[in-house]
Amino acid sequence: MSSRRSRQSGTPTIKDDQIIELVSKLRQLVPEIRDRRSDKVSASKVLQETCSYIRNLHREVDDLSERLSQLLSTIDADSPEAAIIRSLITQ
Repeated sequence: MSSRRSRQSGTPTIKDDQIIELVSKLRQLVPEIRDRRSDKVSASKVLQETCSYIRNLHREVDDLSERLSQLLSTIDADSPEAAIIRSLITQ
C-alpha cells in the first residue's frame, strides 16, 4: 500500500502509521462507532460510518436552515425575537 502512494509524483506521502492514527481519531469522533462496545472496527467501516455521519449532519443543517428561514419569515423584522435570532446567527 505504501509503495503505491510513493509512486505518485507531486503528492505528499502519508505513512501507514499516520493513516492508522487518523482512523483512530475518527473512531473517537463518530458517535455510531465510539458508542460500540467492540474495538474491532475496520478502517473501511470507520470511513463508511464517517461519511454517513457527515451526510446526516448536512441534512440536519439543511433542515435547521429551512426551519430558521420559515421562522424568520413569520416574525416582524424589527421585533425583539428577530433581534435575538440575528445576534445568535452572527456569533
